[in-house]
Parts: sequence; C-alpha cells; structure tokens
Amino acid sequence: MQRWRGYEAAPGGWGRSVVTIGVFDGVHKGHQATIGHTVARARELGVKSVVVTFDPHPAEVVRPGSHPAVLTEPARKAELIEALGVDVLCVVPFTPEFSRLPAEQFVHDVLVEHLHAALVVVGENFRFGHRAAGDVPLLTRLGRTFGFGVEGAPLVAGSGTVFSSTYIRSCVDAGDVGAAAAALGRPHRLEGVVVRGDQRGRELGYPTANLLCHRYAAVPADGVYAARLIRRGHREPLAAAVSVGTNPTFSGRERRVEAYALDFSGDLYGERLALDFVAHLREQRRYDAIEPLVAQIAEDVERTRRTLG
Repeated sequence: MQRWRGYEAAPGGWGRSVVTIGVFDGVHKGHQATIGHTVARARELGVKSVVVTFDPHPAEVVRPGSHPAVLTEPARKAELIEALGVDVLCVVPFTPEFSRLPAEQFVHDVLVEHLHAALVVVGENFRFGHRAAGDVPLLTRLGRTFGFGVEGAPLVAGSGTVFSSTYIRSCVDAGDVGAAAAALGRPHRLEGVVVRGDQRGRELGYPTANLLCHRYAAVPADGVYAARLIRRGHREPLAAAVSVGTNPTFSGRERRVEAYALDFSGDLYGERLALDFVAHLREQRRYDAIEPLVAQIAEDVERTRRTLG
C-alpha cells in the first residue's frame, strides 16, 4: 500500500481511481464494509483504490478542545486499512484553511484534479466541505458534472444499533469492551509505553506494567479487565489482568492503566505495548486492608486465565 501525505502527493500520470473518504477512527465493521466495497469496485474497473482520511481529527480543528477519544492511533489505523487490500492511503493534513474549503472546491481540488476519481464510495451519512455543507445528493450532482459516479455504502448495524465510532467510544467509556469488540470486529486496543509507577504491584507479588497512553486514547472505564498483551517482535500475546483506575485502596489520584502479565518474568520498562481488551471482570473497589486486596487480585488472575483460555 502506498502512503501519501496530502492529495497533492498523487504522482504525475496518475490514472483514474475509486475513492472513499472519512476519518475512519476504529476502522470498525461499517468502515470495513465501505472500504471493502471501494477495493472491490476498483478491481472491477481495473483502477487503483484510494482511502482519503485526515490528521488531526477534524473536530479538534473546527471546535478546538473537542477532540474525541481516539480508537486507533494513526499507525494502527494504517495497518488495518492496508489489511483490507487498499492501494493508497492518502492522509490529508486537516488545517484551518482546509476546513474552510467549500464543498464544490473540495470535490474539484481533491477528487477531480488530483485523484482523478472514476467512482466515489461514501457512507449514507457522509458530509464534507466548509461547515459540512456537502452531502451525498450534492456529491452525486457534482459527480455528474465532473464525470465520476457516486455509490453510497449502507450503514452496518448489529442488534438494532448502527455501528459508528461514536457508539464504540461510548461502549469503551462504559467499560463494555465486549460490545465494542462486536462493533469493531476485534478487541479494542490500547497502546502505550511502559513507565515506572509506584511499584506496589511488585510488593504485593503481582508486578504490573504501567502504560503511558496517548492523551486522547480511548481508555476503558475504571475496572479490572482480561486482556491480551502484545509486545513488538513477539508473535504470541501474553494473557494479562489489567487494572484501570486510581488505586482507591491506596488513595491514588492519578488514573492509570496497569497490566499484570500472567506467567511472565522479565523487564518491560521502556517497551511499547498494546493491550487488546477482551472482557470486563469487575468494578474498581477500595479495600480496608492489604490481605483482601491480594486475595481479590489472585481471583482476578484466575478469572483472566479462564476467560482467555
């Protein structure tokens, strides 16, 4: 898969293409259907498939301070999109100037002049251009003018709920990682670098990796989870019992993500890890003594082992 920074990076002599556009945070089942349809249509037409996405998140530029929690970091999002068979990932810098581009100019500059779109595939609720003034009917009319087709990809739902990034963020925020996984088609992943914490886990007999995550990362609700811990350069993940919260037994104030890797001995400090959240085990609790806390951790570890098989 080719990766372009900006649509201006399209090379000279670039032919026609099938294009889809969106933030695609999470690359969830709905996104997968839209991108998959784009790839399939491009192959049918014998042209390249292009996914256009944006960085940073448009919300942060249009309404500073409103950046939503991020389900997939840029590198992870690119990996997931590449796995769907896309030919080109075009990441457009979403600047204040770009945000003010009228819908008609967006179509001319991006889709026609640079990407030479033969077909544009978008979700039914797609909006574009300054103040999100453009919609699918407008895009269709402009397509007739500029000579490209438009196909709307139907929204994907499960159990009566339309899958969207907003819905998945609400699931993660509530700690319902099972519902999030159902919409994503895989467990919700959290990435970060292992940093030194208070080392209380080591004193209790359960040393944990304290994960420093991106400021906008979608961190699950406070609680204890069964997860799979993925290390770079290692094929097999480790089972992990993960605590998210402030360590109420020790009157903590800083919210942390701490993972205890089962059947592992070694030093993870400085490593960049990923945690795939499989199941929510329980809420965070405050204990009046160390002994019941240690007993509960032992139970959490065994539940994690059973849950992950």
